[in-house]
Amino acid sequence: MIVFSGFLATTSYADNEIYVDQVGSNANIDLEQLGSNNLIGGLNAVIGTMTALDLDGVGLTLDINQIGNNNVFKGDLYSTSTTAFFEFDGDSNSLTLQVDPTNTYSADSGNYYVDVTGSSNSMTLNVGTAALADNLDLDIILNGSSNSIQSNVDVDQATHYLDIDGSSNTLQYDADGAATHYFWLDQTGSSRSFNIQQQSTQAQDWLKIISTSSNGTMCVIQSDQGTSTSC
Repeated sequence: MIVFSGFLATTSYADNEIYVDQVGSNANIDLEQLGSNNLIGGLNAVIGTMTALDLDGVGLTLDINQIGNNNVFKGDLYSTSTTAFFEFDGDSNSLTLQVDPTNTYSADSGNYYVDVTGSSNSMTLNVGTAALADNLDLDIILNGSSNSIQSNVDVDQATHYLDIDGSSNTLQYDADGAATHYFWLDQTGSSRSFNIQQQSTQAQDWLKIISTSSNGTMCVIQSDQGTSTSC
């Protein structure tokens, strides 16, 4: 079962809004919004109050595109074996994505690709809960300045690749689990601020950073049940 609702809002808060509530396996969902001040969220959202879209099932394929400025995407995915592509082109957009925060489907075998072009965008991506998910492939490609990424991964066997080009970007990355994590950051741009933590429990982690930058700060912590430390 899948329910879509979309309309043109008459207030100044949002131009277009799409609400989604989906239950079932092997769904193929493609959403595209062109323009500024648009929303993609949950069926219970009202103008001015945003709730997350709700996608439940196994084997979901998603293609989400928001092209413009000041757009908002907010989604909860309760799914395993998900393949998802997210594209956001523009400035001052907001992306919030949670994958299986209550461990309904274990969030296993997820493949997520996020492509962002623009400045002053904010992204929050949370995948898995308490290391109860297995096998993640998460790629983030970011071109622009003054963007913010917060990525929390609670998955065994996770691969996370980030390519960040632009100045004054911030990254907070926290990876937990009981099996190997692979993290690769390729970054170009000045005045960056990065806080990167891998905290697998008695497992082998792999971390590679290539940074071409002046000014800014970078803190990297790998912990295997060792002495507590912080940036």
